[in-house]
Amino acid sequence: MAGLVDFKNEEEVKEYLDNLGVEYHYACYKEKQPDGCHRLAEYLENVKRDFVATAKVLKHNCEENGQSESCFKLGAYHIIGKGGVPVDIQAAYTCFLKSCNKGGRKSLDACHNVGLLLQGGHLNDKKPDPVAARDYYTKACDSNFSASCFNLSTMYLQGTPELPKDMSKALHYSERACELEHIWGCGNASRMYKLGDGVGKDGVKAETLKRRAEELYRKQHKAEQITFGE
Repeated sequence: MAGLVDFKNEEEVKEYLDNLGVEYHYACYKEKQPDGCHRLAEYLENVKRDFVATAKVLKHNCEENGQSESCFKLGAYHIIGKGGVPVDIQAAYTCFLKSCNKGGRKSLDACHNVGLLLQGGHLNDKKPDPVAARDYYTKACDSNFSASCFNLSTMYLQGTPELPKDMSKALHYSERACELEHIWGCGNASRMYKLGDGVGKDGVKAETLKRRAEELYRKQHKAEQITFGE
């Protein structure tokens, strides 16, 4: 059929990919489409493996268009110095923050990363800011991002002068992380019920949560084996 690509034909595939690049470049720079720019960046990264060109498009699309996914990816580039951009934690933070506030497919990941940088004391005067970190983790957790729920649980388990221990909240976020299939969220909640740590002892609930953690571990391990074998 006309228009279909024979993916076993190397020349046809090359022509198809080259045409995609032209299409995305036109959408980005001529039609001024932020999503077109992000598709161009992904094309340059995944097809052309040109990380320097990718970084330039991401920078343009984040700074000029505020496109959430491009800001998130540019932040990741700044974390490791990919594509010729400097390792710059403050720049990465700015990118993640833009993505977090903008919303979009990677915005929850971005909010979580903002929380990590704040909690780890990687910004400003290099002092951890657990209160600000909590706010960004909460934003992501409220939208069902399991890692943020788990981090909230550990923050309340450990406590700091700025964010005191709160075993009730620690249990709440551990159980929420578990509901969202975070293995260690289930493990934390199980232990709290087993020991009566901040909650009444409940051996049955502790065992149920332990089995859920084991089930998730087996599920994850099986998925990794399948991916490895493909």
